[in-house]
Amino acid sequence: RLRRQPAHHVDAVALYDLVERQRRLPAKSVDLIFADPPYNLQLRGELHRPDASKVDAVTSDWDRFSSFEAYDRFTRDWLTAARRLLKDDGALWVIGSYHNIFRVGAALQDLGFWILNDVVWRKSNPMPNFRGMRLTNAHETLIWCAKSEAQRRYTFHYEAMKALNDGVQMRSDWMLPICSGAERLKTETGEKAHPTQKPESLLTRVLLATSRPGDVVLDPFFGSGTTGAAAKRLGRRFIGIERQADYAALARARIDAVARDDAEALEIAQPKRREARIPFGALVEARMLAPGDILHAPHGRWAAKVRVDGTLAAKDVTGSIHQVAAHLEQAPSMNGWTYWHYLEGERRQPIDLLRQKFRAEAARSVQSAAAPRAE
Repeated sequence: RLRRQPAHHVDAVALYDLVERQRRLPAKSVDLIFADPPYNLQLRGELHRPDASKVDAVTSDWDRFSSFEAYDRFTRDWLTAARRLLKDDGALWVIGSYHNIFRVGAALQDLGFWILNDVVWRKSNPMPNFRGMRLTNAHETLIWCAKSEAQRRYTFHYEAMKALNDGVQMRSDWMLPICSGAERLKTETGEKAHPTQKPESLLTRVLLATSRPGDVVLDPFFGSGTTGAAAKRLGRRFIGIERQADYAALARARIDAVARDDAEALEIAQPKRREARIPFGALVEARMLAPGDILHAPHGRWAAKVRVDGTLAAKDVTGSIHQVAAHLEQAPSMNGWTYWHYLEGERRQPIDLLRQKFRAEAARSVQSAAAPRAE
């Protein structure tokens, strides 16, 4: 859902009609907010490359404020309106540069938001500093925050982020390229259609980490519609607010061309604690392992025989898969699911693979039983 707003020059006091648009939405109706507000860049004159060509910087009226005080009023007003829309377990992301992110961060804390992380988006292909008078601006900062300090529940898919990062815990510095090439939207004359278009990979990571399929995502500075495009692909619903008609039309056409990923592809890794508990004995009952089968330790030194009640017998000890493994290794505890291996062909596989197969078959049985039957 994209809300069109009239294109006319306004100042910070008018808030681009933003607060009024947000007030028309029901309180506590949004699961996640991603905001890419004006940065108030404070540019001083034009910027040129060494070949004398002009750099296409952000010089639009929507990024100009009369003072820091005016920008602060603007920030606090839209954040106050946004906080009213968030559900009690909702969260907000805001992105900015050194020009504005520290002022936004202070406003967030003053208004009662609780900062969970700041994320540094490290640009793998940043624009160089042509004048050579400062460091190259190679990053932007994102702030992720809960609605309040007292909030105990919010969405975060830790396992999915870990899987996305090749099995290693996701860090707070993200190396992603800026929006360029075929992804960059252009006008008929070949110019950038929007000066601050964000890469869809950035929004995909944000939405994948902190929202669920079906969630409502609000972007109060919709621009070229990157949030909406990522949300549609990931099966999220979205609300976009954009005051400039040309940007609104650009975003609408872009999102219309986006196809949602299929439901199976949108499934992500879940925490182990959320999975149904499967006792080892259930595998024996299902004859995935039979009484008398031999399990092996990963190093091959120990072997244990499966018993009919789901216990193991090895050397001078009997007990559960965990107890026997711990006794043999002289350890206080062991995870028997990953310790014990069974023979599949000529390969040894951890018995946890059998547990995963059992769980998947059980889930399919439940879905089949719940499916409507034709009369």
